[in-house]
Amino acid sequence: MNREEARKRATELVEQMTVEELASQLRFDADAIERLGIPAYNWWNEGLHGVARAGTGTVFPQAIGLGATFDEELLKEVGEAIAVEARAKYNEQSAQGDRDIYKGLTIWSPNVNLFRDPRWGRGHETYGEDPYLISRLGVNFIKGLQGDGEYLMTAACAKHFAVHSGPEALRHHFDAKADMKDMWETYLPQFEACVKEAKVEAVMGAYNRTNGEPCCAHSYLMDDVLRGQWEFEGHYVSDCWAVRDFHEQHKVTSRPEESVKLALEKGCDVNCGCTYQRILDAYEEGLIPLEHLKRSAIRLFTTRFLLGLFDETEFDKIPYEKVECKEHLELASRATKECVVLLKNDGILPLKKEEIKTIGVIGPNANSRAALIGNYHGTSSRYTTVLEGIQDYVKDDVRVLYSEGCHLYKDRVEPLAVAGDRLSEARTVANHSDVVILCLGLDETLEGEEGDTGNSYASGDKVDLQLPESQRILLEAVKETGKPFVLLVMAGSAMDLCYASEHANAILQPWYPGARGGKELAQILFGEVSPSGKLPITLYRNTEDLPSFEDYSMKGRTYRYIESTPLYPFGYGLTYSDVAICSATLKNVTTYAETKQNEVVVTATVRNEGDVATDEVLQVYVRVEGSANEVRNTKLAAFKRIHLAVGEEKEVELTLSSDAFATINELGKKAWDGTGANIYVGFGQPDERTKALTGKSTIAIEIQ
Repeated sequence: MNREEARKRATELVEQMTVEELASQLRFDADAIERLGIPAYNWWNEGLHGVARAGTGTVFPQAIGLGATFDEELLKEVGEAIAVEARAKYNEQSAQGDRDIYKGLTIWSPNVNLFRDPRWGRGHETYGEDPYLISRLGVNFIKGLQGDGEYLMTAACAKHFAVHSGPEALRHHFDAKADMKDMWETYLPQFEACVKEAKVEAVMGAYNRTNGEPCCAHSYLMDDVLRGQWEFEGHYVSDCWAVRDFHEQHKVTSRPEESVKLALEKGCDVNCGCTYQRILDAYEEGLIPLEHLKRSAIRLFTTRFLLGLFDETEFDKIPYEKVECKEHLELASRATKECVVLLKNDGILPLKKEEIKTIGVIGPNANSRAALIGNYHGTSSRYTTVLEGIQDYVKDDVRVLYSEGCHLYKDRVEPLAVAGDRLSEARTVANHSDVVILCLGLDETLEGEEGDTGNSYASGDKVDLQLPESQRILLEAVKETGKPFVLLVMAGSAMDLCYASEHANAILQPWYPGARGGKELAQILFGEVSPSGKLPITLYRNTEDLPSFEDYSMKGRTYRYIESTPLYPFGYGLTYSDVAICSATLKNVTTYAETKQNEVVVTATVRNEGDVATDEVLQVYVRVEGSANEVRNTKLAAFKRIHLAVGEEKEVELTLSSDAFATINELGKKAWDGTGANIYVGFGQPDERTKALTGKSTIAIEIQ
């Protein structure tokens, strides 16, 4: 069904509604209208990395882990799998009259905010710190969720529009100030791609204000940009209870009825929260015209018609057996294998089972289910922790010793014990082992959304980049045993790994690898799979060189603007093999002037010169020369995940958009104002730190 037809049917239906009925349809928990054959519908469902909060579903790696795959095709397949499971569950639940929260087909994902500051607790819900990477992965995830059939399989939602990335503790009254250059260079490109390319059906506004106006009633963002310049035709949803913040926190209105008026005027169509319960009061006061109610209702019912909720569709026969089916579990396994980033390896990895008699598995995240799943997750019918994965892999061939080592963040595991009550056991395990796997990090109780799960740190944000003190003590204790150890950092954000980088024999960053991720981590540790993930964020040495968390200027932030040397750079990640770039050439342009009108095709020849088959991620960065408006360093312009057998050579083509050669001026306007550009082709950034860590340089191509 096309949008024009869906809108026509929606309009005809809405015209039959009373004012009371119209008002009931603009809440997230919309009432049934039996006389018109309209069932109740709850707009709030989650699918960030699997159908969430409504029982069983395949739990993929957390979004930041999906970001680390640099795999567009994978993201589309993951989105499709989530949509299939959402439909399978919806078919059964709606047939039983169960139309509760988290059981609809409007999926409030993906989170395409940019991970601006490593302290932000919700950063692990994003795909990283680069707008191009986020846009490519977000567009494909949305296409997977929505499908390309006659009807939408599910309706995706790009959130949180638009300038939003903490602090969580301040979000209900905070004003994020961003100039037009940062807005169009950093905060808006991924949303634009989701709207224009992916045709995302919904956009969610953020809690905070941006440049003085609340994001759920923003003249510039909603009117001028979203519905004006981008011609967005879908519906707009408020973040949950964000409209209430208008009068209670932001003080841009004085009471709920005025907040209703402001939100509806600006085009916030559905309210997650309670404020739209006052629509009738506002209407009876004469604050809002009937046409505003009809406008939003038509948009919402257009989406419901596009989903086929009043028709028979091709999706009605998706069976419940598709939930957590073999194919989806295999896809989750592939995602885990691709997301793990190898940060350091002195040669200890891969482990050789035949050379190990005893392996020690230590740490609060070693046998933790919470460390597998991140936040906004579903429920798996089975979990495989790191400890379980190693035990299953080595079977009886290797003795596995285990110690929790410490509490995740408290100074003792047992409340009646003294501080450090598991340290002696951890030392014992290490002393009796040939090698130690040390599993540290966070989980959703330490980084996440304000108020979401009773986060222990500053409403979900981190106060710094340090591991909790209990874990730092454990790390030093394991190091002091003198036994070789591999550190697994199970966290969704940048941690201070300076001490670990100096003392660990190897470091892996598995993020939150999915409900059964322990199996794949064991396969990586023992060399059955070569790690191939790349950092979608910068791992800073500390926060000293970062601007204030509340400062939304991009100066000094992320790899594009960083002024210090990171510990591990964006785009970096090792494998167990040695892949070389033999050559790189431009296929279709010879001058910078041509880039304004043409895509640029880079052809690279790569060869696996190591003795292990592996995936790699070929990356292309651009820097426009001769323009005062270019980003400080370089910017990602293309990437492609490739697989290479031992000795295999491939020719790979990457297409760069003409926008990669444009700059953004202080007014937020795009221009091709350089005198030339440098194009860098490699397996990471063209910076000195990446070169030092990998021993390899990128191939540079200059165009004038």
